[in-house]
Amino acid sequence: MSKYIYMDNAATTRVTQEVFDAMEPYFCEQFGNPSSAYEFSGKIAEKVAEARASIGKAIGASEKEIYFTGGGSESDNWAIKGVADALREKGNHIITTQIEHHAVLHTCEFLEKRGFEITYLPVDDKGLVNVEDLRKAIRPTTILISVMFANNEIGTVEPIKEIGRIAHEHGIYFHTDAVQAFGHLPIDVNEMNIDLMSASGHKINGPKGIGLLYIRKGVKITNLIHGGAQESGKRAGTTNAAGIIGFAKATEIAVRDMEETRAYESRLRDKLIAGVTAEIPYTRVNGDLTNRLSNNVNFCFRFIEGESLLIMLDQKGICASSGSACTSGSLDPSHVLLAIGLPHEIAHGSLRLTLSKDTTEEDIDYVVESLKQIVGRLRMMSPLYEDFVKKNKEASA
Repeated sequence: MSKYIYMDNAATTRVTQEVFDAMEPYFCEQFGNPSSAYEFSGKIAEKVAEARASIGKAIGASEKEIYFTGGGSESDNWAIKGVADALREKGNHIITTQIEHHAVLHTCEFLEKRGFEITYLPVDDKGLVNVEDLRKAIRPTTILISVMFANNEIGTVEPIKEIGRIAHEHGIYFHTDAVQAFGHLPIDVNEMNIDLMSASGHKINGPKGIGLLYIRKGVKITNLIHGGAQESGKRAGTTNAAGIIGFAKATEIAVRDMEETRAYESRLRDKLIAGVTAEIPYTRVNGDLTNRLSNNVNFCFRFIEGESLLIMLDQKGICASSGSACTSGSLDPSHVLLAIGLPHEIAHGSLRLTLSKDTTEEDIDYVVESLKQIVGRLRMMSPLYEDFVKKNKEASA
């Protein structure tokens, strides 16, 4: 295939030329270790400090509250394990949701095996947390609430500010996995009552292998990685200068262009939803139709398997996914789709398409037409669809 239509931007994004240009000098020319004492490295350390301050400003935080990590999964692990360890004497109860990224869910499962109690809040059919369910779940032993900002599969945006306010009313730390929201939605950690927040560079046209954990000043948390004194002694490991500088440039561009990008993506997203639902019957759009990420579309097509759909889309040069890229090798249906109440047989026919500012009107038209052909072909091979059509004919006779 000579050309690909890339519609899997929730999995990763391309590094833009502007970001690459900002990073390039720190690979071969200014390659020093920022932690070294001589002038050559000192200049690099200054650039890292500038990047830290720039990213902090983007979310209303101090540069001293920004800690760089290897990515969003590490940040989630650190936030949850670090608070659990630091506050073990105060309590052993953590509240999260059934639709979190596996970096949160598996971390909570790890803690359950070590004596912690976890409440996994249900969500409604759009993927939204009920704040009254959250209130009722709080116990005297609750030490942390962790709710993702926006879901990576269905795009639903949670009521973060209200969740944070409830947490603070009870003296509980609030962590949000903002990997999908950072750079895509306005975030102010103070206004939104956020104590800890995870984000990742490669979701906003920055490099892979760099993330951050925002830790509000005064939050008690133990270290996840031990060794050197990097990141104010809280996260050991040689500073990824090029990655940090690229992350900062990507953040700067994302914040600068956010309003324009969201308007553009929303228009194409709505065009895609309208086209697919008009052309392909027995199609469900998953997630909140309005309160969702501007670039996210998630469909379920009845009577087909998502894996076959992805293979045939790939043959047409369309890059997509059936859910989180972190679980793409699993044969089980998405835990998110099951949590919003879909039966297994429908959840198996899911497709996630995530757009970017590089997506064009022509791309949308091609994807809609391709999906119409592919879904039609797969349904013609499906005995379930054949039985469904037969029963409908009998019922209308």
